[in-house]
Amino acid sequence: MDILPYDPLELVAIDDTLGVRRRWSVVAARDLFGRIVVETSWGRLGGPGRRLQRDFGDERAAARYVRALLARRATATRRLGVGYRALLPLPFSPLLSLSSTSHPG
Repeated sequence: MDILPYDPLELVAIDDTLGVRRRWSVVAARDLFGRIVVETSWGRLGGPGRRLQRDFGDERAAARYVRALLARRATATRRLGVGYRALLPLPFSPLLSLSSTSHPG
């Protein structure tokens, strides 16, 4: 079974020379009905940002969704010119390795 980020995972991508100052976070929790809710928030640092919640019936579907989100964050270097990095060291090492992945190009 995959591990979900039940503690918030906070990532930032900052490069003042490129004018990039973005934040992104994801957290998973169980609701009162036992479903898994994955909440994602993103936007410019200092701005109001946006938020999206999706719920899943099982952990495997939620984990697939979170992996897809993190795969998108891993392409930030190619798309934005700067990669995301974790704000705090977290015990969830697969996420840390994805957030620090750089892509040539």
